[in-house]
Amino acid sequence: MTGSREQDVDGIQAGDIVALRKKHPCGSINWEITRVGADIGLKCLGCNRVVILPRHEFRRRMHHLVRRAEAPPD
Repeated sequence: MTGSREQDVDGIQAGDIVALRKKHPCGSINWEITRVGADIGLKCLGCNRVVILPRHEFRRRMHHLVRRAEAPPD
């Protein structure tokens, strides 16, 4: 079963902005993707805290994609 959230998770890339389900202690729900691989690196846009989550944990915590990263100029 492939839901839209799972498709977003598989298509994420560094620079994308995502919203997680629960607020960070600083009050922000928006995070920037900094690393994509077996683990997903995230940077809080409220306080710049950096965390690394296993892909399955990120998939469970992600609420929705806020903004795609800008494409590099050709």
